[in-house]
Amino acid sequence: MSRSGTRPAATRHIPPLGGSRVYVRHLSLADYRNWPAAEVGFEPGPSVLVGPNGQGKTNLVEAVGYVATLGSHRVAGDAPLVRHGEPRAVVRVAVVRDGRELLVELEINPGKANRARLNRSVLPRAREVLGVLRTVLFAPEDVAIVRGDPSERRRFVDELLVARTPRYAGVRADYERALKQRNTLLKTAGLARRAGAGAGDLRTLDVWDGHLAKYGAELLAGRLELVVALAPYLERAYAEVAGAGTAGIAYISSLGDALPPQADGGPDREVLEAALLAELARLRPAEAERGVTLVGPHRDDLELVVGALPARGYASHGESWSVALAARLASYELLCADGGEPVLILDDVFAELDSARRGFRAVRRFRAVRGFRAVRGFRAPRRTASRRTASPGPQCGRAGRRPRTSAGPPWPLPAGPPAEGQPPPQAAAGLPATASGGVTPVPARTSATRSRSAT
Repeated sequence: MSRSGTRPAATRHIPPLGGSRVYVRHLSLADYRNWPAAEVGFEPGPSVLVGPNGQGKTNLVEAVGYVATLGSHRVAGDAPLVRHGEPRAVVRVAVVRDGRELLVELEINPGKANRARLNRSVLPRAREVLGVLRTVLFAPEDVAIVRGDPSERRRFVDELLVARTPRYAGVRADYERALKQRNTLLKTAGLARRAGAGAGDLRTLDVWDGHLAKYGAELLAGRLELVVALAPYLERAYAEVAGAGTAGIAYISSLGDALPPQADGGPDREVLEAALLAELARLRPAEAERGVTLVGPHRDDLELVVGALPARGYASHGESWSVALAARLASYELLCADGGEPVLILDDVFAELDSARRGFRAVRRFRAVRGFRAVRGFRAPRRTASRRTASPGPQCGRAGRRPRTSAGPPWPLPAGPPAEGQPPPQAAAGLPATASGGVTPVPARTSATRSRSAT
């Protein structure tokens, strides 16, 4: 297998943090997970949810992450996100950047196309909201980035790639569409051959080879560039988390030795496209036999290294946790260096860290720069067999301020939360291609609650 993206030298320059200050001002939910309805207000700076386990804290931060990525970090599909017995869920987030407010609304429809609005205007596709809010979320499930299947690592790199450059969401969708069509053609031809009807009709395969190579080269180039950019931040973040040792990242391409070497200016997309076309032609007999596409970004992997050994298979559970956390913190600093601070969400971050690593410099730096403020008195909807009722939700922001609860609103949604002294804009004119989010919600674990904290 060929690798690109090696551990950089420690002297490589890392740009300082900077960019616009952005934060989530308000989160509104309707029929999302265990929440019939919730209205949660935030203020600039850190926010901490503290309360008993199983009350819905992670569901709140999952909803914020869903607006940023259009996907859950816990499940593959949308069906579990909708409260049992309801046809849809609604998530609404008010994002403030440099004094300007943008309202993002998403209607989650399992089995159907989701719908989105930006500042009350209906968008033709939900993915057009990508880039309005950027998040970096660490959760216990992130250990799978280190110890799980290659699909987990591809998902990690693709989500970060889209967060940096939202247009890659369209590139990935086009690639997946071409891959599906090509696999369907290969399977049909394989079935025809096994049935004795000849080799099947592969006349259109060249067309799909061209589409797959075009979009695949674009996606592969973006990944290669991202791995090179992320590597120094990962090395530094792991040193801060672990206190000792080194970590690195490399890209493992299914092209193997056919992967062209990277030029000084980055990967050449035309060269990558030609390499993919050549490998598709070489592997066509094997693909026709198996009915699947055997080369392309969908079969690539990342290799995370601790010291001189691959983390997968060699790292302990604690080391794997540290590598996964370092990967998320590195993603955060990379996005900050790009010019906009994302929302940082740490869910139960200390669960698998020993006492020495719980004081790691990365979290201490966030505390020192931005301060700490805890939100206590967290309570979630009661679960009863006879009635679907909701007790007051988490107390967020100013003391004594409780979220409102009401029946889930239909689509189109009613007016959003008040703008606190300034009206929200009526159009998204001037929205940059890569917007960002910026509350830095950092969780805490206290001896009084002994519970999981999120956001």
